Amino acid sequence: MMQTLSIDNNERLQLSPLTIPSRLLLGPGPSNAHPTVLEAMNTPPVGHLDPAFLELMDEIQSLLRYVWQTKNQWTIAISGTGSAAMEAAIANTIEPTDVVLIGVAGYFGNRLVEMASRYDADVRTITKPWGQVFSLDELRTALQTHRPAILALVHAETSTGARQPLEGVGELCREFGCLLLIDTVTSLGGVPLLLDEWGVDVAYSCSQKGLGCPPGASPLTLGPRAIEKLHRRQTKVANWYLDMTLLSKYWGEERTYHHTAPINLYYALREALRLIAEEGIENSWQRHQKNVEYLWERLENFGLSLHVDKQFRLPTLTTVRIPQGVDGKAVARQLLNEHNIEVGGGLGELAGQVWRVGLMGFNSRKESVDRLLEALQQVLHEQR
Repeated sequence: MMQTLSIDNNERLQLSPLTIPSRLLLGPGPSNAHPTVLEAMNTPPVGHLDPAFLELMDEIQSLLRYVWQTKNQWTIAISGTGSAAMEAAIANTIEPTDVVLIGVAGYFGNRLVEMASRYDADVRTITKPWGQVFSLDELRTALQTHRPAILALVHAETSTGARQPLEGVGELCREFGCLLLIDTVTSLGGVPLLLDEWGVDVAYSCSQKGLGCPPGASPLTLGPRAIEKLHRRQTKVANWYLDMTLLSKYWGEERTYHHTAPINLYYALREALRLIAEEGIENSWQRHQKNVEYLWERLENFGLSLHVDKQFRLPTLTTVRIPQGVDGKAVARQLLNEHNIEVGGGLGELAGQVWRVGLMGFNSRKESVDRLLEALQQVLHEQR
């Protein structure tokens, strides 16, 4: 007779229907999704090779090209979070011993270094203090010195709130015969991005920030120069799950089975992208800029200072200096527990020094700013 294990009383207490508090997510991500996006996730799933789903995949590709402003054929959504798309960008473009030059001015520049080193790249770095950006002259000097196969930059550094200017960088990379790979995890949908105009060869992002979708379906795009390098590889892509030579057959005309896609997350991504297209990508950029400028003004009126120079600040994420004598973790905890508002703390070199406030996607609204600042003013008054 088959024997089964019983559930003890403590475990039974956890078997009640799921109850999660409703939060206003104003941290570095995820952000709250539009109700229409959440509703789309409730649509019954179909098979990952169903004609209706394949048509939806085509729509996702077209919409991703629009929000990225590119005509790249190989533009897809990776089944995974933004870090999976980051690794896909690295895995497909790097071969062992390739010289890869990475700009490090924050936590996610360091993550690129960590990933690239695991694919046996010859990793070189240029660095700036966290919150600063690289000039064209600095990049030119670095390219002359290192002669890399790939230059990797973080367009929107999530740990610092800094926006790396990209105008002219693609031309530099072509002059020195290397690919330009960029991280747009915290910029896609909320910050101007013109991949083709700027000469970007590889870019990746996520779904849960500026696109206003739950995490788990992450955009990746490869331009013609990156595809050419991929086809010239002397070795197989070291990561089977993220191999674009295989994924392109699922997302392309062949429709060859590769893996079971997260069907309902793709429903949500398609709907989130549709909402951006309905608004207009330039209107989305302008909305994010308008609302973050309102946030900056209100914060400075409170006597709080911001970490990044105004010309390089992200409209999607703001780093606020924690005032001397204030327990930053306690403030964030009180905002969450008493006001149901999430803000992020600092990472790495900025740990304990800043709060990270995100205004991304559906959450980039004046009402979000007003609710946060009312709660923050109350909490800071109580702390002081």
